[in-house]
Amino acid sequence: MMRVVFAKEVRDNLRDRRSILSAMIYPVIGPLVLGLTLALVAEWQRTDKPVELPVVGVERAPSLVTFLEQNGVKLLPAPADPEAAVREGEAKAVLLVPESYPEDFRAGRPARLQLLVDESRNSARAANQKAQRLLTAYGSQVGAQRLLVRGINPELVSALVVERVDLATPGKLAASLLTMLPLFLLMATFVGGMHVAIDATAGERERGSFEPLLINPVSRWDLVAGKWAATLVFSSAVVGFTLVGFVVMSRFVSLGALGVELHFGLGEVGGILAASLPLALLAGALQMLVATFARSFKEAQTYLSLLLFAPMLPGIALGLVTVQPQAWMMAVPGIAQQLLVTELIAGESPPALWYLLAVASSALLSAVCLAVTARLFTREAIVFGRSS
Repeated sequence: MMRVVFAKEVRDNLRDRRSILSAMIYPVIGPLVLGLTLALVAEWQRTDKPVELPVVGVERAPSLVTFLEQNGVKLLPAPADPEAAVREGEAKAVLLVPESYPEDFRAGRPARLQLLVDESRNSARAANQKAQRLLTAYGSQVGAQRLLVRGINPELVSALVVERVDLATPGKLAASLLTMLPLFLLMATFVGGMHVAIDATAGERERGSFEPLLINPVSRWDLVAGKWAATLVFSSAVVGFTLVGFVVMSRFVSLGALGVELHFGLGEVGGILAASLPLALLAGALQMLVATFARSFKEAQTYLSLLLFAPMLPGIALGLVTVQPQAWMMAVPGIAQQLLVTELIAGESPPALWYLLAVASSALLSAVCLAVTARLFTREAIVFGRSS
């Protein structure tokens, strides 16, 4: 009988084209938003673009001007109000050369410069950092020349030479950058089957078809399990389409400017599906349980919309805090999927035990939710509690 209920629910929901189309919008929006965001960040971080730098008092520092131009900086005329130009975004940065600069420079004293920037503008950050590095390099070059003129080895000034070696692989950089990707997949497990879970519970009650359905010679467990299986089908389909969207996005978005390589092969895709789909088990069961208490379709939509925060909270928390994955974390639904997908994006191979723990915890909680829902289906207040 479970198969009969399952086939009925799938058939009925396939006829509801509006709900299917609304659920399928998510696999398009998620990858598109993330892809556009990454493309924009990569464009901001490009280092091959010439830096445009307005300079106030350009005539006071001819050697500095020559150095900057030789290193690809395009010097622009100074704006009338440098601070307002930077604050309003008309200029990414403005270099101020004070009147005291020539005298201090010739006297061998530290010659002060002012670089006006606005660190709140992400689009200007890369250019400003490059300008800052060039000014620092010029100061070091001039300082070394002054020491050589006095017969002093410039290396004596540097007591330490710190060589920064970045051991992060392109995959780990991708994982740190794509913290939102696992969150989108976790959200897909809840979004995909939400309309099915509502229609199979609150929708049945609102249409008045719940009582006739329960009269049939079918156990409450088979009834609940069949409806849950139909929810799982639609949820898994949306997860799959969302992942396909991210794979397509990775083919078109270049992250070379960020030093990141994003590659989804068959192994990565299979691993991500194996990590994400167990949460669909719990999502469908939990949504059916919550929607069972709703007296109308709209009320159930409100409850399940709030339930979408369940996968968001661990995703946001793990995006802000660096956590070293451990086996016990795999027993916590939501956190387990987030960590497993992140590990796969980083090019790591999580132990099989982690997958088993993630599946077992989601399956166990799903069984509990389904058992409670089946018991609720025997209560008159639930069966006949439709809205007036």
